[in-house]
Amino acid sequence: MDEKCGVVGVSLADREAARPLYYSLYALQHRGQESAGIVTHDGFQQHSHVEMGLVGDAFDEADLAGLAGSVGIGHVRYPTAGSVDKDCAQPFTVSFKSGSLGLSHNGNLVNTEAVRDELAELGHAFTSDGDTEVIAHDLARNLLESDLVRAVKRTVERIHGSYSLTITHDDTVLGLRDPQGNRPLCIGELDSGYILASESVAIDTLGGEVIRDVRPGELVVLHPDGEGYDTYQLVETDRTANCFFEYVYFARPDSIIDDKLVYDVRRELGRRLYEESGIDSDVVLPVPDSGRAFASGYAAAAEDVEFAEGLMKNRYVGRTFIMPTQDKREQAVRLKLNPIKNTIEGKSVTLIDDSIVRGTTSNQLIELLRDAGAEEIHMRIGAPPIVAPCYMGIDMASRDELIAADRDVEDIREEIGADSLSYLSIDAIAETLGTDRRDLCLGCVTGAYPYDIDGETTDREIVPSEVGGPGVADD
Repeated sequence: MDEKCGVVGVSLADREAARPLYYSLYALQHRGQESAGIVTHDGFQQHSHVEMGLVGDAFDEADLAGLAGSVGIGHVRYPTAGSVDKDCAQPFTVSFKSGSLGLSHNGNLVNTEAVRDELAELGHAFTSDGDTEVIAHDLARNLLESDLVRAVKRTVERIHGSYSLTITHDDTVLGLRDPQGNRPLCIGELDSGYILASESVAIDTLGGEVIRDVRPGELVVLHPDGEGYDTYQLVETDRTANCFFEYVYFARPDSIIDDKLVYDVRRELGRRLYEESGIDSDVVLPVPDSGRAFASGYAAAAEDVEFAEGLMKNRYVGRTFIMPTQDKREQAVRLKLNPIKNTIEGKSVTLIDDSIVRGTTSNQLIELLRDAGAEEIHMRIGAPPIVAPCYMGIDMASRDELIAADRDVEDIREEIGADSLSYLSIDAIAETLGTDRRDLCLGCVTGAYPYDIDGETTDREIVPSEVGGPGVADD
């Protein structure tokens, strides 16, 4: 398996692609902090630079100068499985008889081993344990026998799972979204060409205009001269599996995904949270920055409750959720947040966050607020309980580590030390998104997935209303 990442691709007219790609990766840095890379093509040969670390650490002026060409792709990586080393950093590149390929992948395949074994029997040698290399080898094999569009279609028919891809085939840039649209991908127009990106903020950063989202199962081929693009609907599906967690947590709030501004979605989810489980308190506090939009919507719905900042964030500490080990996550909480006592002392507090995964962070936050003098702490969560792991690329760990996997809401409330705890319902998520819940990927909150995964249930075979739901607990 591979990762939850950010991908970008550009095709420009008479302009080097490296610097726009570099700026785009900065805009997508929230989607991955472990490695960053860019592949370009100058019409004659492919150029690549991939390095561990943040975008600003992975590239210097000499690196960008060496990435010649007006077309290219980029990638920032957040590993959920596979090695955390340079062998799995992307874009992945391969050269073969029909030219050169570069490939950036956001998502996870669920049949990686079967495809890898088949390709290995045909003589393909692999250098990493990630699924991106599997996709690249399968596509390279198909390109030996078919034209570009047919080759991609054959690969789509062979691989299964979650993916948004940006690809270079020599000086042609392609974008591909999996048939169920699990991961986001959009297309935009720039002054000098076109761009494909995981989120619209990358297009905004370059001063471009968002055209639309890439449709599930659609291939977009950018013209090498930056003058246009072609689209091919490779697969038609009756149902999608959009990841609701993109709206709840991972995407930047200023991104537009599937025609919805993420910030507006989060505020509306906060309003719905108040409607479902509002409680009288003196002040509503967000967990920065993940709970801010939810708390704003919640407080607006409550009308007479103060919205205030009660936890000050140290901007120089990374997001605890995507730190690779539990001990690093625990250490980071007090480094990351400091209570503002005047906002908290002697007050009843409603604390709003987007999710509870392992519970450790929530427990420590509540301890911080108690130490700062809070009389009551009521926790409200802008998503349903996470009861199962994500196989499509978000690091929600194993069931053993998920606090809600084998505990009800009252048990979780006791574990984290809150006076009351409530989660948002699945129905509220679907209604806010204006989407039939059958067209969302809800595997992490129902235990039923939109893909066939060994040992798991698929939601394509059960009635959606029979799984999931809200939860409330009070002391």
